[in-house]
Amino acid sequence: MQPPVTAVIEAHRELERVVAGLSDQQVAEASALPGWSRGHVLAHLADNARMFARLAEHALRGELVVGYEGGVDERNAIIEATAGRSAAEHRAQLAAHTAGLEASWARAADVDWSRPVTFRNADLAATVFARWREAWIHMVDLELGVRPEDWPEELAAHAIDFLLGRLPAGTRVHAEDVGRQWSAGDVPPGTVVTGGVRDLAAWLAGRTPVVPPVAAEELPVLGPWPPHPPQRLDRL
Repeated sequence: MQPPVTAVIEAHRELERVVAGLSDQQVAEASALPGWSRGHVLAHLADNARMFARLAEHALRGELVVGYEGGVDERNAIIEATAGRSAAEHRAQLAAHTAGLEASWARAADVDWSRPVTFRNADLAATVFARWREAWIHMVDLELGVRPEDWPEELAAHAIDFLLGRLPAGTRVHAEDVGRQWSAGDVPPGTVVTGGVRDLAAWLAGRTPVVPPVAAEELPVLGPWPPHPPQRLDRL
């Protein structure tokens, strides 16, 4: 599958626009994520780009490496250590790491997108889709004017595909505005949740939809975010 590189680059440019006028005070203020300031979200977005570039660089050489040698503890430590940067420092780091990631992707030929990576035990193309989700979902978390209604339709539909496993088996979601529907599991559908494609994606992502989706009865309780499978370290 050809990954949406151009769409992710467009998301990067939108993210840069959103944070262009950010002040130091705004960086220190709370984000929509419990326990995280805007600085935490920006630190995560910058380091996420660095991590994906690391995976890409090694994948293009036919190598497999883990995203973080120290696992989630290392990831969290990096975020905590860099969340307190000034607004200018956050902008500089975000620009540098997104540029590095885009440069790595620019060197990938069509055959390279199927190269394996340790991230979700998937391939290089999957990291492009993941970055697409990270950029747009966390732009909402920054609470700087971007809302789920601003998400590209294709991103919202992809997010539903990715997050469908959070629904109980037999649940169906129907996007009224685009005429698409998705079913969770192979059993006959029971509960049907309807709404706009962006609102359904926001709900599944644990964010606040502009117009909440509805069901005949109560909305189903969502399961956890799709887990990361064990990282593989076999060589190509």
